[in-house]
Amino acid sequence: MIAVHLENGAVAIRTLPVPRRPEGFALLRLLAGGICNTDLELQRGYYAFAGTPGHEFVAEVVETLTPALTGKRVSGEINLACTHCEWCRQGLGRHCPNRTVLGIVGHPGAFAEFFTLPERNLHVLPDDIPTSRAVFLEPLAAACEILDQVAIPPGAPIAVLGDGKLGLLIAMVLNDHGYRVHQFGRHAAKLAIAARVGVVTQLSTGALPIAAYDWVVDATGSPEGLRSAAAMARPRGTVILKSTVHGAVPVDTAPIIVNELTLVGSRCGRFAAALPLLRHPLVRVEDLIAARFPLAEAPQAFAHAAEQGVLKVLLE
Repeated sequence: MIAVHLENGAVAIRTLPVPRRPEGFALLRLLAGGICNTDLELQRGYYAFAGTPGHEFVAEVVETLTPALTGKRVSGEINLACTHCEWCRQGLGRHCPNRTVLGIVGHPGAFAEFFTLPERNLHVLPDDIPTSRAVFLEPLAAACEILDQVAIPPGAPIAVLGDGKLGLLIAMVLNDHGYRVHQFGRHAAKLAIAARVGVVTQLSTGALPIAAYDWVVDATGSPEGLRSAAAMARPRGTVILKSTVHGAVPVDTAPIIVNELTLVGSRCGRFAAALPLLRHPLVRVEDLIAARFPLAEAPQAFAHAAEQGVLKVLLE
């Protein structure tokens, strides 16, 4: 089989054996995968990564001990938890200290013709949901995680900083849940995607509002995002951090302490919360698709995904 390989900043295609299916795992055949900012950060050196990336996917189950799964189209939770530690017993397998993470830490990712994942991680996809929508399930779950972590009053105004892939999904998810979302970004064409579903948008090329929101989401993907988000938050406000940035990020803690802000780190979410959104008309994930490449052209796909202003690139 062929598989994508990242190492020392280079993207290559390698020929590898089809992976062996461990007990309790399913062997999956990739149908579509999405390149996200985390994959691009892995290419730049995040986690000193070397191997096969990919954690946003739709696949077909080709080998399993569970007959009901055979031939099904699935997506899957990306954290492979040990299932028996203190965190797992509390239902927090996403924070299991013994976990591996699909395509990120210790487990080969989905950008390969075939890969494996525990059956318990899989979610069977409804037949009426196109693969081009279903491939967004993992980042939609990451957007939904905000609502699992933070109790935001119904209808509250929320600022979302950043108009990249995750920023747009977050804005659409929060808007779909009835919040008054104000999204700030640098690209009018990207902001227009959120504006089409009712999000209030504003170019952030000028001065941003100061101390204007009780709830601010940083999805800029930039080291400056936290500083900007903290400045926009009211005293005792909450800043939710969604940016994954390779390298150290300098932080001026004085305004955070003086204004008694709450910082909430936020990453993976529950797929069960995101699955219903694949049917919601206000969550227009297809508008984010910028290009599609065959798996064998992954080097070109990664290069295109890294270009300024490009949204979701799919490998098929």
